Amino acid sequence: MAAGAEVRLLGERLSPYCIRVQQALAVKGVAGYEYVEEDLERKSQLLLSSNPVHGKVPVLLHRGAPVCESLVIVQYVDEAWAGPAILPSDPYERSRARFWAAYIDDKFFPSWEPFFKSNTAETFKNALPAVGTLEGALEECSNGKPFFGGDSIGYVDVALGGYLGWIKAVDEVAGTSLLDGARFPRLAAWAESFAAADAVRGASPAVQDIVAFYKKMQAGGETGASH
Repeated sequence: MAAGAEVRLLGERLSPYCIRVQQALAVKGVAGYEYVEEDLERKSQLLLSSNPVHGKVPVLLHRGAPVCESLVIVQYVDEAWAGPAILPSDPYERSRARFWAAYIDDKFFPSWEPFFKSNTAETFKNALPAVGTLEGALEECSNGKPFFGGDSIGYVDVALGGYLGWIKAVDEVAGTSLLDGARFPRLAAWAESFAAADAVRGASPAVQDIVAFYKKMQAGGETGASH
């Protein structure tokens, strides 16, 4: 389904939060929208007026109305367009998906972020308990199928999938394996299945582009504002 000019996405190409929104749009088959790359050092008036509270990307503009915060946008995309469902239809399953998506942003990422800023054995070790919790969540939610959403990509998959390129890039630079197959076999298999899925492959930046940006960030202290 072509979105046309009625849909615009303000983003930063390598932001995991913007990546997840683009993945959600791809899952729903929303094509032809206008993508606007933001310079977060010199934020556009459009961004500031569309998200005056936080001034962050991503922002989805649908028929001129702004939707902010990446997980909120993913839910909006799921409800606003026809296509494969991202959130489960069952209220309990939907609440469980929202819980684990929030866990990814509130617990997993804060535990891992210090490592990609300081590649030490201690900071890497500190991230592993949260990954172990996600391994258990995948077992619980997937019912033995490839994705948190079961047979198809769902809300938790997109929430974690936005980080996947960054996980691979940091592992490449640091010589680590956060989703190690021996320690976390379900997540390792999930990562392969997610990266290979036609629905999101074209919406995900190349890992080498993230590697180059990550090295630049390490050298110069790059910062951004997205969520």
